[in-house]
Amino acid sequence: MNPLHTTPSPKVAYFCMEFGLSNDIPTYSGGLGMLAGDTLRAAADLGVPMVGVALLYRKGYFKQEIAEGKQVEADVHWWPEQYLKCLDARVEVEIEGRTVLLQVWRTVIEGIDGHEVPVYLLDSDIEGNSDEDRRITDSLYLGDERYRLMQEIVLGMGGRRILAAIGFEPDIFHMNEGHSSLLALDLLRDELAEAGGFEADEAAFLAAVDKVKKRCVFTTHTPVPAGHDRFPKSLATKLLGEAWITFYSRLPGLHTAELNMSILGLELSGYVFGVAQRHGEVSRGMFPGREIHAITNGIHSVTWTGPSMAALFDRHIPHWRRHNYALRLAQSIPLEEIQAAHAVAKRTLIDEANSHGYELSEDLFTIGFARRSTSYKRPLLLLRDIRRLCDIASRWGTLQVVYAGKSHPRDHEGKRLIESVLRLQQELHPHVRLAFIPGYNMNLGLKMVSGVDIWLNTPMAPLEASGTSGMKAAHNGVPSLSVRDGWWCEGYIEGYTGWAIDPTHHAGEEANDADASQLYRLLDEEILPLYRRDPKGWAEVMRNAIAINGSYFNVERMVGEYLTRAYAGAR
Repeated sequence: MNPLHTTPSPKVAYFCMEFGLSNDIPTYSGGLGMLAGDTLRAAADLGVPMVGVALLYRKGYFKQEIAEGKQVEADVHWWPEQYLKCLDARVEVEIEGRTVLLQVWRTVIEGIDGHEVPVYLLDSDIEGNSDEDRRITDSLYLGDERYRLMQEIVLGMGGRRILAAIGFEPDIFHMNEGHSSLLALDLLRDELAEAGGFEADEAAFLAAVDKVKKRCVFTTHTPVPAGHDRFPKSLATKLLGEAWITFYSRLPGLHTAELNMSILGLELSGYVFGVAQRHGEVSRGMFPGREIHAITNGIHSVTWTGPSMAALFDRHIPHWRRHNYALRLAQSIPLEEIQAAHAVAKRTLIDEANSHGYELSEDLFTIGFARRSTSYKRPLLLLRDIRRLCDIASRWGTLQVVYAGKSHPRDHEGKRLIESVLRLQQELHPHVRLAFIPGYNMNLGLKMVSGVDIWLNTPMAPLEASGTSGMKAAHNGVPSLSVRDGWWCEGYIEGYTGWAIDPTHHAGEEANDADASQLYRLLDEEILPLYRRDPKGWAEVMRNAIAINGSYFNVERMVGEYLTRAYAGAR
């Protein structure tokens, strides 16, 4: 029983396209997977009867390498049998009129008190399938739209059926983004089995929709329109069959002929929410007339607190691992101990960077930036005016900037941004030491969020749904310098937990110029003077970040809200 409740928790099936389970299981690409993995870790800690469902991805996302100043993609090689157990259960889905067989692999996340949350990863690479169908579950986010829809049929319909095959009947299906929304359509068809299935009359159809809504929850994650999967009607009809698309078109609030996975999730869910308060507002603007709530993301505190800071918390707040809100008590930790713990983490990061051929120093002010490399995240905003940045460094001492992050192989602009960072290294030297560490993963992410002095985040507002890397930094006493968007609208107290760049009313290059100007002013007039002239004052900001943001922006609080608001609201 979940300790937040006096009644048993509902049984929940949490579906997501990706899960960040561990560094050795490459079933994730970025923030969505990290959140999903942290959600399962919190469910395990809280004793929630939840299971996770995703695809296996035998080739993972991709391995990032840097060659001649450019990102190069290499295949990921891993062996599922080393980390997962293949179950005997088999199910079928129909794609393009042919039967595709699916098997499932299982791993378990164990919570702090021993409660286990199983994770089921679907796999089409089995004997009996065609060569093409065996590849459906190979790669994450790397195929064309036909390949993507095939995967989403497997995830949504196949995932729901595999749970039935192993005997897990959820009270709640939680669709984390639209990738798995076909499970709700599959569930609707089953609800109508005795009323004629696809041919059920309108009254029976609407009654079944209401029943499905009581069992489905939908999280929307992106304010970027391109982030919502939409498939042409012709393609959807070819892959799913005309009966399914006609069935889909009967949904009462549908105003599009294409197969829109987000609209499908919205239509068949009793509770829908965005991932930050600001994102809830943006989502209601994207989907007018729909009731969209907001539950702000969090991160798994134990996973994302570096070893030296975790040891410090263990000494001063022994129950923080079980009750993350106790991090509020960090206000009583002596400042010099926070500084010492951070120094250990910083040394670890500097050693990692220098192992890639850089010459960074633990004595220099270090800025961290690690995001998926894509244009709206603006990794070059800090480097927009090199002369001004170098002038700031000449006044306050040499700066260090540590970058990491992958660009999707087909995002050519994102890849050019990485090339620009690498090209500017010599131009900025010696005032600014610039490092780009390839192969961003969970291990490197932890070293970065715990080892830098400040966490930089510069998205073009309002395109940041939430962001969680700054929450991870806060757990390690690292304040943020971030555009006021996503979670930072709730997390920043100016000069107390970090600093905010206010979004401008400009667009395009004018917005970039205005935001960069604010960034430079904050560095030059507030952040670096505090860091250089008042180490105690800086340490107080570090402590505030832990006590104020760490104690709230965690998945223990988030999953508690899922239980009391989303899951209760759907039922």
